[in-house]
Amino acid sequence: MGMAVISCASLLVCLCALLSGVSSRYTPDWDSIDKRPLPAWFDEAKFGIFLHWGVFSVPSFGSEWFWWNWRQEKSKSYVDFMTKNYPPGFSYADFAPHFTAEFFDPDSWAELFQRAGARYVVLTTKHHEGFTNWGSPVSWNWNAVDTGPHRDLVGDLGGALKKRNLRYGLYHSLLEWFHPLYLLDKKNGFKTQYFVFAKTMPELYDLVTRYQPDLIWSDGDWESPDTYWNSTDFLAWLYNDSPVKDKVVVNDRWGSNCSCYHGGYYNCADKFSPSTLPDHKWEKCTSMDYYSWGYRRNMQYSQIMTEASIISDLVQTVSFGGNYLLNVGPSKEGLIMPIFQERLLNIGKWMDINGEAIYASKPWRVQKENSTCSIWYTSKGSVVYGIFLTWPEGNQIKLVSPKASPNTNVTMLGLTGELRWKPDPESGIIVQLPFIPPGVFPVEFGWTLRLNGVN
Repeated sequence: MGMAVISCASLLVCLCALLSGVSSRYTPDWDSIDKRPLPAWFDEAKFGIFLHWGVFSVPSFGSEWFWWNWRQEKSKSYVDFMTKNYPPGFSYADFAPHFTAEFFDPDSWAELFQRAGARYVVLTTKHHEGFTNWGSPVSWNWNAVDTGPHRDLVGDLGGALKKRNLRYGLYHSLLEWFHPLYLLDKKNGFKTQYFVFAKTMPELYDLVTRYQPDLIWSDGDWESPDTYWNSTDFLAWLYNDSPVKDKVVVNDRWGSNCSCYHGGYYNCADKFSPSTLPDHKWEKCTSMDYYSWGYRRNMQYSQIMTEASIISDLVQTVSFGGNYLLNVGPSKEGLIMPIFQERLLNIGKWMDINGEAIYASKPWRVQKENSTCSIWYTSKGSVVYGIFLTWPEGNQIKLVSPKASPNTNVTMLGLTGELRWKPDPESGIIVQLPFIPPGVFPVEFGWTLRLNGVN
């Protein structure tokens, strides 16, 4: 009888444990999935590199939407480009063997991104053209292992990033413009899911189990709702049972009804820039080339973001609590253009000095003010950082929002010693900046005041 009582008690404990486990699992609906806490690493990272790379890198003309603009839109500039440069009957698939990646050195890429100050990197595994940068078992002969580079681009870059402790994100397009099964589902008003079960979902599960990414950057969702894509079923598995369930982060592009409403963090739209502090973690994705995400051979110098504009964008994004994901498009040979490298290395130099105000920072009670010049604020614990993007005349800067205390002291990141300051008769403090001859201070755009003991 005693043994029976112990067994029942044990069973009861097991049953409670099981029920507890069940209750902590995510169910395949947005009410449950949206409650999942965002892993802390993402908010702390702040800055990432985006890479758009694929068959579109071969024509490298116009944008990464080359195939669509040429064949679907029949855009005159694209049609003329093909007529002038390629023989009659040349198909988009004929570009694939020329996507060679012969100069792709994943270790040099990873080193560049690390020196740029990036904490995560997002690679295009498959854009809307459907070509996969790994040996997808459901993309026969339209992948980087069977044709073109004849190597696993996704795996090779992932290995190099992990050596440097950089987080790895995988961009994946749900749709494929011209896939017959997708076109069939579209013709059926998305009442059928032939493409989803034959292509999209097998690839997502394969990417997660094979590469164990830190982030999944979903795209290509806009033509149909999440119920067509089976998004919540996949995300429930991702959060409950996948090998990355505790660390993985996802965005919000899981159906035409999801952007800015459902998912992990929000992208809302390409190059999204809020004017007030959002109440949900978000990310601004933007491209160093104003006109394209993929590499363009006809890119002009004036069409590239300047170092000053990138730093300004980064500072404003982080001040509003966002992450900044900056895109570059590698060439078909696997090269990142020197102008892109220069921009990235300069951002890295800026981060070496000012990163304290960026990484793992939080929005302050005031995000921006205009007085002597525009000042953007971040905070970390009791420390407040004021970042100004233009040097004020007279080497004096007025900060309206910080309230001084007997313990207030002001320093500038990158310089030793305290700065002189005085309370402003109206509000805030006035800081006397040092006189720095041109070329002496190691950054030319964006300077950070470190404020201790302010309210």
